[in-house]
Amino acid sequence: MQNLPKIGLPIIFTIAVLVILISKAAVTIGPGEGGVLFERFGDGINTEKTYGEGFHIVAPWNSMLVFKVRQQSISDEMNVLSVNGLEVRVNGTIWYEPEYENLGKLIKTKGQDYVIELLNPAVNAAARSVVGRYTPEQLYSSKRDVIEQEILDEVVTLMKGQYLNVKRVLVEDVKLPETIKNAIEGKLKQEQQSLEYEFRLVTADKEAQKQRIEAQGKADANRILSASLNDKILQDKGIEATVKLAESPNSKVIVIGSGDSGMPIILGNQ
Repeated sequence: MQNLPKIGLPIIFTIAVLVILISKAAVTIGPGEGGVLFERFGDGINTEKTYGEGFHIVAPWNSMLVFKVRQQSISDEMNVLSVNGLEVRVNGTIWYEPEYENLGKLIKTKGQDYVIELLNPAVNAAARSVVGRYTPEQLYSSKRDVIEQEILDEVVTLMKGQYLNVKRVLVEDVKLPETIKNAIEGKLKQEQQSLEYEFRLVTADKEAQKQRIEAQGKADANRILSASLNDKILQDKGIEATVKLAESPNSKVIVIGSGDSGMPIILGNQ
């Protein structure tokens, strides 16, 4: 009985050590994450395998580095120069994601702060290159979607072979000096008013042209009708009307002589 405590202590110690080792060796990788193994007594980052979501056991002397591998975004504000040397402040957002299969290579070559070390410089370089091709007016108004695509194309080119995929670029705001902004807005307002005035002139001209065509049509119709009406036609029409009147049950017809045109003179009715 007295030997039991002496035997029990080593067992308890061994169990405690095992629990500590297991707790340090157990790693859980969450949804949308990937892991790369750092082998302390090997070559450092293992570039051959990316560990997926779930529970993993690693040797206690190694470390599992966990990173987000789903699509992510960063927003930044950059001071760049337009084509005429004017300083412009551009707010933008970049969507990106690491290449899952090459996560180890990305971390080994670019480090854990690859966004700061790799992505940010590439985005800034692309933004300066693209914005430098345009005037402040183009940046402020009509060229936003074109600029976004050109920045994206340049960033994708810079990221080629860097184990990082850039999905989309969004230019959220372009801030110009207040005097330049007011001048551009004033010019755009004048252009809008000019277009509106021109539209009214065109509409009025079309309406006047329509009225002239309608008037001309009526004049032509009257001229044709007048030319077709001779004495014989008028006489026949008068006879037709007299016959219809004589056949009416509500009328009493008395014919006395004839008029100057040879038409009967009708008198009397009820």
